[in-house]
This record gives sequence, structure tokens and C-alpha cells, in this order.
Amino acid sequence: MTFVVDPASYDAFMGPYSGPLASQFADFAGIATGQSVLDVGAGTGILSAELVSRVGASSTVAVDPSPPFVAALEVRLAGVEVVPAAAEELPFESSSFDAALAQLVVHFMADPVAGLTEMARVVRTGGVVAACVWDHGGGRGPLSPFWAAVRELDAAADDESELAGAREGHLAELFSAAGLQNVESEAISVSARYTAFEDWWVPYTFGVGPAGAYVAALSDERRTELRDLCRRRLPEPPFEITAWAWAARAAA
Repeated sequence: MTFVVDPASYDAFMGPYSGPLASQFADFAGIATGQSVLDVGAGTGILSAELVSRVGASSTVAVDPSPPFVAALEVRLAGVEVVPAAAEELPFESSSFDAALAQLVVHFMADPVAGLTEMARVVRTGGVVAACVWDHGGGRGPLSPFWAAVRELDAAADDESELAGAREGHLAELFSAAGLQNVESEAISVSARYTAFEDWWVPYTFGVGPAGAYVAALSDERRTELRDLCRRRLPEPPFEITAWAWAARAAA
């Protein structure tokens, strides 16, 4: 999936979670000074910014297939090489990087195994390939409260739980299918606090990802019905949503 949305809308929708996730994910991947790192599916640059803080702009490369995101990356990440490309066709020589990371990307790859195989190809022997995906399958992702309300009204709705890597153990399976060995997995949790219900709900109306597309396709009446149900199901504000992601890493 290519996200053709306003980068600011994406940041409002997922930033409260992907921001704190980036630091923990980079720790999990062992990213430190002296490494050259590729951010695959860099989006609006949340993980890339974390990588820059660790290895420097000149040692960070960001790729993404979405034109709006590429434009945003070029503005936001001074000194970082930004390349328009999909994970399945990385335009780099083999063994070009010490690490390749994909944060919240594998489940949207057209071919996750091909994407992970490409990530392994461009990493030097002994380098790190790492990825993380929200635990949609376990009902612990940041969007799980939303999808639980959707299923109450529409049992046939596609709630992202079957996406690649979004259930326990599947991300590691994809790594193995891509030829990576000695795969290590870990669950990472982050939390976001909301002072008002609308702070939580409004980003769902921005059309970002499958959840945003679902809301956009509803009639005004059904959208209001879903909004009201979400309001009843969530705690009184202020409230906090804790989300978990599955992370996997392996040596190339």
C-alpha cells in the first residue's frame, strides 16, 4: 500500500504511537554511532529522525514509495539521502548498509518476503535486519479500540488483524521465509494520552490507512453511529491507550 495522504494527517493519526515506538525499536535493533542505516518505508520520517540522532544524517538513508512522504522527508530531514523506492525493489548495491529497519511497514508491503529479502541483501554480512508491526491480531494495537467498535456494527469489516506480521510469531516466520536465521522476537509497548475524545477520534476522519479509508466510506449517519459507539466504549477523558508491537531482528 502506498499512502497518498497529507504527511501532517499521518502524523496526527499515528505519530502519538510511532514516535515513542521509534526509540524503543532502534534500541531493539542495536542502532549506535558508527553504523550506516537504511529506513525502509520511512513515511514522514519519525524513525529516520531517531536514526539521525544516533548515527547522523550522512549515515542515514530513507526510502518510501509515496510521493507526499518523499517530499516531506526531503524537507524534514536535512542532510539525509531520500530515495523514492518500494521495499521490494531497493535501488542499492548489495552489502551497502550496516542495518536496515522497517517500522510499521511490513504489513503494508505488496510482498513482505520479497521486501525483507531485499533488506537482507543490502545489509552487510553480520549486519542487522529489523522490523516491527502493531499487534492487530492480538487486539493490542493502537487501532484495536476502533476496530472493536467497527466489528460491533459491521462483523464483516476487515480489521487489519490478518495483515502480514500483525499476529504473534508471524513476523518471525516472514523473516525465516526471507532466508534470515537466528531470528529474535520481542513485544514492545508504547502509550498515548488523550485529554479529550475528539483528540482521539478526529484523526480517524483524515483518511489515513485502512481505518481512515473505512471511516471515509461510511455515510454520515453510519459515521456518527460509529463515533458515538467509540465514545461509549472508551474511558472518560483524559484516557490512555497502550499499544503493543511485535518486533523481529536477525543478522544478515
